[in-house]
Amino acid sequence: MGVVNVRDGRLYIDFRYRSVRCREQTKLADTPANRKVLNKALLQIEREIKAGVFDYGKHFPDSPKAEHFRQLDVMEQQNAVHGDMSFEVFALAWFEEKRYEWRESHVETIDGILKVHLIPAFQRRPIGAIVKADIMAFRGALCAPDKESGKRLSPSRINHIMTALRMILNEAADRFGYETPWRNIKALPMPRAEVQPFSLQEVMKIIGGVRDDFKPYYTVRFFTGLRTGEIDGLEWETVDFANKQIHVRQSLVRGKIEKCKTASSYRTLLMSQQVHDALVEQWKLTGKKSKFVFCARNGEPLNHRNVTNRVWYPLLEYLGLEKRNPYQSRHTAATLWLAAGENPEWIARQLGHSNTSMLFRVYSRYIPNLMREDGRAFEQLLEEEVAMEDESCFL
Repeated sequence: MGVVNVRDGRLYIDFRYRSVRCREQTKLADTPANRKVLNKALLQIEREIKAGVFDYGKHFPDSPKAEHFRQLDVMEQQNAVHGDMSFEVFALAWFEEKRYEWRESHVETIDGILKVHLIPAFQRRPIGAIVKADIMAFRGALCAPDKESGKRLSPSRINHIMTALRMILNEAADRFGYETPWRNIKALPMPRAEVQPFSLQEVMKIIGGVRDDFKPYYTVRFFTGLRTGEIDGLEWETVDFANKQIHVRQSLVRGKIEKCKTASSYRTLLMSQQVHDALVEQWKLTGKKSKFVFCARNGEPLNHRNVTNRVWYPLLEYLGLEKRNPYQSRHTAATLWLAAGENPEWIARQLGHSNTSMLFRVYSRYIPNLMREDGRAFEQLLEEEVAMEDESCFL
């Protein structure tokens, strides 16, 4: 059953169509007369949906959802049972269905993959006629150098493109009832992400050497392990000075505020005294200037590329430190916590990991004494046992 609601003083209708929640804003003010008009329109919509004659585009021609439902109509009108629908038609319809599940940045990524790679390659091919050989030939073309520039796509980029193709082909096979051609196709091997944490001495050198207006920023980065998007999207309302906590609820991605990527990324960090003091200093700089903790002169969120190129890399060069990307501050926090003997489960929660497996897989090699890779723990156990035996001899 749909309802009429109000947002910013204007009425909108909220209903479900084809299992999709649809909310359409109107320009009508919230008055009893206008509510009556919209309730009547909503009743008519629900009658048409029940009768199977509802045309979304007719009622809401300017709505982005109109194109989504138009694509679904096209799918049903074609001979979809045998997979005769063209790849382009199915892929675009699939994209419109899935976009409501994704973050805006991911929507942009998949949209680019479709337009630049997948649709040009498979455009009018019947989706049910695509076989494994076609998939492998497509991947081979992605791996080849560009004819003009000679550049190659990275294995990571190719895997992302192939993942989108796999999702489309598997969905088509499931929906139309035939066996998917995606069988035993492995992702390209990728070089392990380089982890180069800073030592505590280097961290203190960086914080001591950076210009004053960025000291709080890098103190928080190094001693919380926040991701770049998380610290750049941090707002004052999520900083709890009284309880020394930071509530991570969003991230800045491509200049836009978005929800966190995973459930474990939503977390509450405990501030160390250094982080608390740094945020107190930052409040003096931006607390009354912007809702964002760290911001540009105009109060808008920081542009991480500008900060990296204009502050971070010049600072490392000035201090004579090896050039490393700023994400190493997160790796640094993890290794320092582990080396200090903090509980691995606590560290994983601070970093936003769902469990400790990644923690040990990625960082343990930097702290051999924590993992006792040098064998001294066993030697100490033997020494203690021998000592106890010797004592018993004199009793």
